[in-house]
Amino acid sequence: MDWGNVTAEDLIDALREVDWSSPPRPLPEFFSRFTVPRSYAKWNSRLKCNLYYYRTNYFIMIVVILCLGFLRRPVAILGAILTALSIAFLNDSFTGTFSEKVTRTVRQFSPHLAAKMRPPLTPVIRGRPLAKRTIHICGRPRWVFVFIFSSVSFILWYVSCGLLTICWALAIALLATILHASFRTPNLKARLNTFREEFRAVWRNYSEL
Repeated sequence: MDWGNVTAEDLIDALREVDWSSPPRPLPEFFSRFTVPRSYAKWNSRLKCNLYYYRTNYFIMIVVILCLGFLRRPVAILGAILTALSIAFLNDSFTGTFSEKVTRTVRQFSPHLAAKMRPPLTPVIRGRPLAKRTIHICGRPRWVFVFIFSSVSFILWYVSCGLLTICWALAIALLATILHASFRTPNLKARLNTFREEFRAVWRNYSEL
């Protein structure tokens, strides 16, 4: 796969749709081999490849750096966790898994309430939905939870006076992510994973025909 031809929009769409439930890559592999890219095209391709392949590692690293910046401010740590959840809710796979687990837990105590948490059915004619499928969390549109979690996290940051701290911590986390993705040499596993994801995408498009 030529990652140089992949646009930023394509990469964001892929990260939004891909399954994030897989465990992070092992640390020996994550910090294995680093080289300087020989050209801008090589750097651009490597950056996109590593951002996609080590997505779970980068997400965990950003959360850890944010939490380290708020060791003396527990309220701000809670705000960072809510922010991480609001970002994670933008991924379709994580949202579906989270909603299913919450509904399953509620069903053990209140089956009637769990029935109300089911997402509405999308009308289908000849195997095709009439409208674009909307992602729901516990029976409500996803944007409702993203808005609530983001608003609460902002309030917690404001109350804890941690807005400046979060800016510095986020800048350091993003810088560390970009530096690692720029100098980490893509290995054979990353290339094989790319081919597997391509096959899944082609097979999904074929099955929708």
